[in-house]
Amino acid sequence: MNKLTAYLKGAREEFAKVVWPSRETAIQHTLIVIVISLAVAIFLGAVDFILTKALEIFLVT
Repeated sequence: MNKLTAYLKGAREEFAKVVWPSRETAIQHTLIVIVISLAVAIFLGAVDFILTKALEIFLVT
């Protein structure tokens, strides 16, 4: 039980050292992640569509 108490105390001390981003920064970073994720999804979807159509053309003829 002593190890658990020491662990929790250490975790609490480290948690106090965390520097949290401002609300604006968190929102900006969230929007950047969403935009990049959508861009990658669209790109991969387009590549998949193009490769699927190319395979259909080559395999059907």
